[in-house]
Amino acid sequence: MQNAPLRLTPPDPPSSEQVPRRPLGRHLVHSGKITNAQLVRALDRQNQVAAPLGEILMSDGLVTRDDITRAIAVQNGSYHIDLEEKAPDPDLAQLAARQIWLKHGCVPVQRLGNTVLVATSRPDHVAALRADLPARFPQILTLVASEQQIMQALARMFRTELTAAAETRVAADFSCRHWRPAHPATLVTTGLLVLTLTVALLLAPVVVLSFLSTFAVLCLFMITLLKLAGSLAHIGHKVHRILPPPDIPTDRWPRISVMVPLFKETEIADALVKRLQKIKYPKVLLDVILVLEEKDTLTRQTLDACDLPSWMRVVEVPDGGTLTTKPRALNYALDFCRGEIIGIWDAEDAPDPYQLHHVAAEFARADSDVACLQGILDYYNPRANWIARCFTIEYASWFRVVLPGLARLGLVIPLGGTTLFVRRQILHELGGWDAHNVTEDADLGMRIARFGYKTQFISTPTFEEANCRPWRWVKQRSRWLKGFMVTYAVHVRQPRRLLRELGWVRFLGVQAFFIGTLSQFVCAPLLWTYWIKLLGFSHPTDAVFGPQVMVTVISLFVATEVTNICVALLAVSQPQHRHLLPWTLTLAFYFPLGALASYKALFELIGKPFYWDKTQHGHSVPEPTSGNDPIA
Repeated sequence: MQNAPLRLTPPDPPSSEQVPRRPLGRHLVHSGKITNAQLVRALDRQNQVAAPLGEILMSDGLVTRDDITRAIAVQNGSYHIDLEEKAPDPDLAQLAARQIWLKHGCVPVQRLGNTVLVATSRPDHVAALRADLPARFPQILTLVASEQQIMQALARMFRTELTAAAETRVAADFSCRHWRPAHPATLVTTGLLVLTLTVALLLAPVVVLSFLSTFAVLCLFMITLLKLAGSLAHIGHKVHRILPPPDIPTDRWPRISVMVPLFKETEIADALVKRLQKIKYPKVLLDVILVLEEKDTLTRQTLDACDLPSWMRVVEVPDGGTLTTKPRALNYALDFCRGEIIGIWDAEDAPDPYQLHHVAAEFARADSDVACLQGILDYYNPRANWIARCFTIEYASWFRVVLPGLARLGLVIPLGGTTLFVRRQILHELGGWDAHNVTEDADLGMRIARFGYKTQFISTPTFEEANCRPWRWVKQRSRWLKGFMVTYAVHVRQPRRLLRELGWVRFLGVQAFFIGTLSQFVCAPLLWTYWIKLLGFSHPTDAVFGPQVMVTVISLFVATEVTNICVALLAVSQPQHRHLLPWTLTLAFYFPLGALASYKALFELIGKPFYWDKTQHGHSVPEPTSGNDPIA
């Protein structure tokens, strides 16, 4: 294909009726692609939504992308080129930085003497391209090609650079990519720590148990206090739903790009496309990108069998990197997004149809330092089994009560992995995602705070599939806990800088959240041993702590359980979750699974810190949900 001769389709010769720069709509009517009535309706919509006429007609299904591309060529008196027949010369990539070509949606095709043929889908933007090109860049002759073909050509032309950049987008200071998994020094250090602890337990078991118990109790106190503070802040300032239509003019609605990473999702890919088609946001301003791995041919075949609308497209992440992770895929696809707001949905998500209206309205009224909006995460299969019920209660507690309250208090928020929306300009400033971090969402939340920006919660829900099989639950939770360990280690390796950037209150909040969350799982078996005191048995640490301390510790345990149950009751008190109220009393039997997951996470942290233990979806049938989803 590279050596194919240059074949250009000349513009149609002008008739006696034509005048220079006839409007695009008149060209389409003249060629019989649309009727006058359809043009009038499209122009009326253009007055309401700030978008190009061609994209409005495509979103309504009246014309194809090829129709628009050829009409633009005729309108501008330019040649049309099919980039699938004539691939651009890869040597031309060196004439200007890839960021310039990606920014303007143009690709250099061929050099003819002192002229470079440049393909674009928007000839009216070529002047801006010329302004950004190097001063010694040759003259430009504009060709017209479809935007999809141009992006595919740029992906091929800059494949090596884009693949490398996807793994190193975040600055080294904020990344874990320089860690060496299973490095001999790491293994030796770990072995020495385990040996030292074992020897200490043998020589002075009571002292060691007392020390570990003190640490675990303090951590439990911190995380309980944090949950209580978030819950009280939430009660004092409930999040109310934003009902459509939003209170902003429709001509100011932003273009929103939502990336949906897919990997081995053949079971749910077709259902995903159907769910996304229920989104009510103006399709001409909607840019849904299905992000696939190049090697995932089965999912690609599934999507090829689907009839994707014009506002939904596929971006393939090339092989050749050192890892295959969700954040790497997001980094790669970010350069191909069109929107000024970037969102994330997961493959199994069922977002509220009006969710993007809420996002647009909230960003319009938010201060400029609000970088991210986090939606409410929920599950659509809470009745699948007991684990699904408890998982739904846990999610409701965090995303409907605790985290919104912590955001209200101005503390650092570890984001959820989906239903988060970030201003594109700020996301580029932050460096995107750390491709090596298996909880890229928590890490992004940390960097948002460290760069001086804020995260707010919006009360629009997205429903996911609760992972309700024990071992799959453990695998998923171990990945999350491992990512929390990595995120905490990355951001506290320069503690004075972190304190300077966050301030004392948020700095201490970070310690309480990460240390408290991790320790409550890792140290859980040790803390469970103290429940025997309620049965009248003695404990090995009785001689160290004494009866008064023991009473205090047991009282803290009881207060913690009561706090957890009260938060859970508050979270599921609304009609759509009320059937879960009795199950809140069983949460104490649910969290032991987390202890098992924490040990799996610790083991992988040493040997496989970047390993992405993928969650398999499509094992539970969705339950019908109500369109009204008020927040507790």
